[in-house]
Amino acid sequence: MEAPAAPHNPVETRLTVTSPEQMQDLGRRLAKLLRAGDLLMLNGELGAGKTTLTRGLGEGLGVRGAVTSPTFVIARVHPSLGDGPPLVHVDAYRLGGGLDEMEDLDLDVSLPESVIVVEWGEGKVEELTEDRLHVVIHRAVGDTTDEVRHVTVTGLGERWAAVDLSVLSA
Repeated sequence: MEAPAAPHNPVETRLTVTSPEQMQDLGRRLAKLLRAGDLLMLNGELGAGKTTLTRGLGEGLGVRGAVTSPTFVIARVHPSLGDGPPLVHVDAYRLGGGLDEMEDLDLDVSLPESVIVVEWGEGKVEELTEDRLHVVIHRAVGDTTDEVRHVTVTGLGERWAAVDLSVLSA
């Protein structure tokens, strides 16, 4: 009788980003690691750079349409311009409940063939898959023009166990 597989320890990398252009470039680099079935959860203060990062992801994945905040439509699908996966961009900020409200979006149906990015997804989409990427963006709060962001990227589950996230620092 085989022992159950041990849970995979999270893999993590920390980066410092000093401009919106660098945040978008980080998104382009991160896109190179992504494939259909990947779920990314983005968390950070308002104005931290979640949508800017997602814009870079969209560029890196080669999807159609301008990536803008889907705050008022909740979710937006950007089809691939090539043979890559579509990008499903979700803003869960206005959604109160957990997966129940998210179920209306059919993310579980879209996940196998898409890359799904959920802004403000913590506590709302973890049940979709054990394999996910958490991106937390910290910025100075208050009345500041400081563009410095501290980004922590954590890969959870078997999917990310062997992925070298340090390539994002390049």
